[in-house]
Amino acid sequence: MPTIVIGTTLLAALLHATWNALAKGAADKHLSMAGVIIGHLPWAVIGLLFVPMPDLSCWPYLLGSLVFHFGYQVFLLNSYKIGDLTQVYPVARGIAPLIVAMVSVSLLNVVLGWQEVMAIVLIGTGLLSLGLVRSTAGARNPKAALLAAITGCFIAGYSLIDGLGARVAGTAVGFYGWSAIGNAVVFAAFLRVNRPGTLSRLWPEGRFVLIVGGLASYCAYALVVWGFMQAPIALVTALRESSIIFALFIGVFFMRERLDLMKVFATFTTIIGAVLLRFAR
Repeated sequence: MPTIVIGTTLLAALLHATWNALAKGAADKHLSMAGVIIGHLPWAVIGLLFVPMPDLSCWPYLLGSLVFHFGYQVFLLNSYKIGDLTQVYPVARGIAPLIVAMVSVSLLNVVLGWQEVMAIVLIGTGLLSLGLVRSTAGARNPKAALLAAITGCFIAGYSLIDGLGARVAGTAVGFYGWSAIGNAVVFAAFLRVNRPGTLSRLWPEGRFVLIVGGLASYCAYALVVWGFMQAPIALVTALRESSIIFALFIGVFFMRERLDLMKVFATFTTIIGAVLLRFAR
């Protein structure tokens, strides 16, 4: 992978772990998630002012993107209600690159070298092993791990669709801008039906997440979609999920979550996979 793609993807990973920590750490998970998703709107609109209109042939991909992003957000929200950041986040992110790699090789005719395959397996193994850790209270949480696994399937879905869609659109910022706007509208409608009053509390109570979380989340994924246009989707997805390393440090040092040998093992396995990916081909 080109160095610039690796650098931007790692920056995206840090930003992604940051907004997930904000969402997990908030007392009202619906309010914090709304802040992040609706916080995309101003940045998406600004971005669209500086790029060409996406090619009309990408609109089916945009609709698919909305479906998978919404499913991801709903399942992530429910996962964070019952699980730790350092368990839910890595399981969800760990499954995605494995699914993306399998689909890319079997259906999209992407050819990966043995080093790239090994890197993806190491990263996925490191992240998925965190599904075996215990929660902060010391108990295992299989329900949280299951919800996180389903979340990971949605992540794989939108990664593939957005990567292909951005290439068809001819503009990463343009494609993701429209996707972010549609996603914000859909999630706002979901909240109005299921959590009346949440939207009216967004500015007075969720202002910080709306501004900081929204910006971090928008920039994180805009960088990833750009990366999808520069390198194989499977490789970018795998490296992006190294955000678990950042999430681990945030969870342990700032959210006082439990640190054990399994988390340490998973972190170093992921790092080895990321380094191998850097030097592949």
